[in-house]
Amino acid sequence: MSCNNCEIELFNGILQFATDDAILELYYNHGMLLRSIDCPVCGQTCVKSGIYFRCQKTWRISIRDGREFETTKCNFRKSIFHKTWLERSQLALQQNFRFMMMWLQTNASREKLIFNNVGISKQTIVDWSMFCREVCIYACHSSTVRLGGEGIIVEIDEAKFGKRKYNRGRIVDGVWVFGGIERFTGNSFMVAVPDRSSATLLGIIRDKILPGTTIISDCWRAYDCLAHHGFQHLRVNHSLNFVDPTTGAHTQNIERTWREVRDNIPTYGRREEHMEGYLAEYYFKKKYSVRLRMHYFMNFISELYNPSSG
Repeated sequence: MSCNNCEIELFNGILQFATDDAILELYYNHGMLLRSIDCPVCGQTCVKSGIYFRCQKTWRISIRDGREFETTKCNFRKSIFHKTWLERSQLALQQNFRFMMMWLQTNASREKLIFNNVGISKQTIVDWSMFCREVCIYACHSSTVRLGGEGIIVEIDEAKFGKRKYNRGRIVDGVWVFGGIERFTGNSFMVAVPDRSSATLLGIIRDKILPGTTIISDCWRAYDCLAHHGFQHLRVNHSLNFVDPTTGAHTQNIERTWREVRDNIPTYGRREEHMEGYLAEYYFKKKYSVRLRMHYFMNFISELYNPSSG
């Protein structure tokens, strides 16, 4: 890869990369596609012709007493999209590029925008959104660091994402998500969990947060054991105060994070089994600024769909 933190904004990017050649060059620079390959049959470097690598090596073979020869060609051919992000894509390069730009730089209510500007069906939008979230999940798993440490505060909390009966009252169906956010840095984690038991939450806490960290939580009983596992633990009783009047403890940062997450996941057509992808999308977009999202997204694509492995 030869790109160094390129900055691409939505409308400028569409104008800047208005041709297939410009898009291909961008993908080459980010390692999403290979510029050349060696023929696996004869070892000669293949020539790129359109969307294919072709081997043009020829040689003469003796067919009678070393005096008569015929010319033979290797004829090896391979698509430049083989084993890449674009291998089975039915989208044109311009459609693929525009979809990624709009998906990365807009929030959950984007289907109509993409439908009108990219010219693809709603089902294709759903399918490619899933592909993009797979890249975000990979990015989250690749760059996870443990939060906290001595003298550092991490707020933790659980939230339920789902449906309200008749669109009012408490959420009755949905997925519990457990998360934490580090004060001042904003580093965070979010994990969909099957339940809020002490065994489930403590396992995640020990995996995601360093010993010695000061953890602030509400008074959910599953957190009662934290002081016995190497953490400093402060509580705030939300039934009485949002900020503990004695210690000053609060969980307002993680509460605000939940509001942001709710605003950035689909309101309709949301599926519980896709919650990890929704959370990963939010995490990716929070971590990378709008101008740099496309750059890092393409870098992660090149790792997940490494063309060299094919």
